[in-house]
Amino acid sequence: MNFQSTIFRALSLAAVIFVGGLAASADDAIISTEAYTWQGDTIIQGEYRAWAPSDERIVSTYHAQPGYYMGIKSEWNRKNDLSSYPALETPNRLHKAIYNLGLDEMVNAVEPDTTLRTGAAWGGVWTRDVSYSIILSMAYMQPEASKVSLMKKVNAAGRIIQDTGSGGAWPVSSDRMIWAVAAYEIYKVTGDHEWLEYIYPIIKNSLFDDVKVVVGDNSLVYGETSFIDWREQSYPRWMQTVDIYQSQALGTSVVHAQAWKVLSEIAAGLGDRSVADYALEQHNHIVAAINRELWMPDKGYYAMYNYGREFPIINPRAETLGESLAIIYGVADHKRAQLITENNPTTPFGAAIFFPQIADIPPYHNNALWPWVAAYWAIANAQAGNEEGTLEAIGSIFRPAALFATNKENFVLDNGDIATQLNSSNMLWCLAGNIAVTHRILFGIRFETDGLSFAPFVPEALGAKRSLTGFTYRNAVLDINISGYGDKIRSFKLNGKDHKPFLPADIKGRNTIDIVMADNAIAPLKVNRTANVKAPLTPIAWIADGRLTWNPIEYINRYVVLCDGRRIAETRETSFGLTEPGEYQVIGVADDGTESFASEPRSNAEVIKVQMPGESTRFVSAERSYEPTSPVSGYSGDGFVEIDHKSDDVDIAVDVPADGVYAVSLIYANGNGPVNTENKCAVRTLAVDGDDVAAVVMPQRGEGKWSDWGRSNIVRVPLTAGRHRLSIVFRPSNENMNLATNHALIDRVELVRIK
Repeated sequence: MNFQSTIFRALSLAAVIFVGGLAASADDAIISTEAYTWQGDTIIQGEYRAWAPSDERIVSTYHAQPGYYMGIKSEWNRKNDLSSYPALETPNRLHKAIYNLGLDEMVNAVEPDTTLRTGAAWGGVWTRDVSYSIILSMAYMQPEASKVSLMKKVNAAGRIIQDTGSGGAWPVSSDRMIWAVAAYEIYKVTGDHEWLEYIYPIIKNSLFDDVKVVVGDNSLVYGETSFIDWREQSYPRWMQTVDIYQSQALGTSVVHAQAWKVLSEIAAGLGDRSVADYALEQHNHIVAAINRELWMPDKGYYAMYNYGREFPIINPRAETLGESLAIIYGVADHKRAQLITENNPTTPFGAAIFFPQIADIPPYHNNALWPWVAAYWAIANAQAGNEEGTLEAIGSIFRPAALFATNKENFVLDNGDIATQLNSSNMLWCLAGNIAVTHRILFGIRFETDGLSFAPFVPEALGAKRSLTGFTYRNAVLDINISGYGDKIRSFKLNGKDHKPFLPADIKGRNTIDIVMADNAIAPLKVNRTANVKAPLTPIAWIADGRLTWNPIEYINRYVVLCDGRRIAETRETSFGLTEPGEYQVIGVADDGTESFASEPRSNAEVIKVQMPGESTRFVSAERSYEPTSPVSGYSGDGFVEIDHKSDDVDIAVDVPADGVYAVSLIYANGNGPVNTENKCAVRTLAVDGDDVAAVVMPQRGEGKWSDWGRSNIVRVPLTAGRHRLSIVFRPSNENMNLATNHALIDRVELVRIK
């Protein structure tokens, strides 16, 4: 940088601080946390300022940490024609500019093929990204592009596509059903009956497969936490992809509950009463299970997921998207909804993706804030009636939009910077959340199947006269004016006449809506403001010489020992004597009570091993995707059984020594892909004495790694003493996302009596 440019930058910075200071002094702070302040038309974060010189320009003095690979935009200027979209008028220029930034980047996101681009750095359509974006605002802002995008995510079998991911996509990742919620949102926006008839069989067939593969006996849903799809970012390192499949996450379970509710409503509307009743029953089962299995009364929010092997335990972290969806979709009743907004930890930069953080994992999902998740959190807080929570959630979206002059993907929770593992500008779901905050909260717009309802929630600090001009709804164009603050409407007028805050779906032409809020004091609820917290490292434990032993963890207060999922002891030692067979784990506890993940389960229980009836040591299937890196080895008998679409069912006889519930699993190899991508997870059904019991899932374990033998998920089976026939069979519901390759090697079956 030369002398002249240095002087110019210094003068510009001085001007920025002066202008920002004038803007900031004009009004009281709208939001102020320990990290930043939104005052007037300016965001202030330490030495940095971001402000709006006009409705179509944002200027920022922010710069990234030295050496960071991704540059920072110092300003945004409107690029696209926005005249066909709803125009916002508000006395706060920064708010209007951030809203216009969302519209401008939305136009950038519409590809030439009329699909919605995931982000500036991420081409293509991803099921969860586009679906969450559609639910937030793209259903009504870009209805045609939303339809085309969802149609791209249906496979040749007429099922919703689960994007490639951990262990071979579905069913290790199982949040594809958010597609159903997004598709129904488009119907509520458009009233398009042909669209309803198109999505109905896709949703029904996908859910009917899922109920056989990803729903446990307890009615919670198996699979990775929705959207948090980098396994090392949110699970203990000992968990393999099959362990992730066997975990049951809050967010993914809520998604499935809502998808079943959507199916019930569609089926009822199309006159399919039996499906409607069955779907509602499934919805109710999952909702009851979430509230029974995952609610933590001592914390006042839901657990993130349960995890383990024979005896799952809960991960007591708060997970903001799951908590938000539980509120928005009514899984949490109103009292629990309020408790969640009061107790979910909120850092100075906003609510974390989950809390507390994992100490030795870099920021991405861990130790991070994503603005689109913050948008769901803001909507959930408004629905629960938490004014301060809503305000701070909005601030956590507006702060980065202004300082980075774009809708970035994610931010480090410690300092609000973008130095995460991966990031993108013009991020679809983040710009969708930006737009949604204004429409869905401050104007209170809600799409119903039979019309448009209004329930504005305006924190007093955001009380003002605002208008939204040219808002298109089906065959009508709406000009919406709102004034005041509060959560109650004093008056609602349609074209100058008193009207209930609901517009029927058949409204036509240009209409003016005038809403006057009651300026009421919203009943106060608290916010759980906290510093960002890192949990202790996960102990590594083993069993030897009749003792459970583990490595010492630095700065630990004590350890908790678990047997069969129950807490049986606390100690400051690093070993514990075992007096009975069982599955053991240990948890580290810090001085402030923050707990580590539980160690990998270790068992000293007796294992029944039954060799598969196979002697093959070479491949015959054409479905194998990758050649072995070396001759197959490590199997325990004379050979292994190879399974694919054309193979026969595998039958084995098992002699059970005593009545009880047994944990049944397969020892298998699947070298059809890496652990973090592709879509070739092998899936089969376990049948006992001719009756189907549950799915057996065998995720990919590494490209060409056919000698890497692992354990499938555990299926709990009640067995009487004596001989039983176990069968590994292929059912239509076992078809994976690849369709062509559903292939693995099986060495043996193992059984452990657990009850």
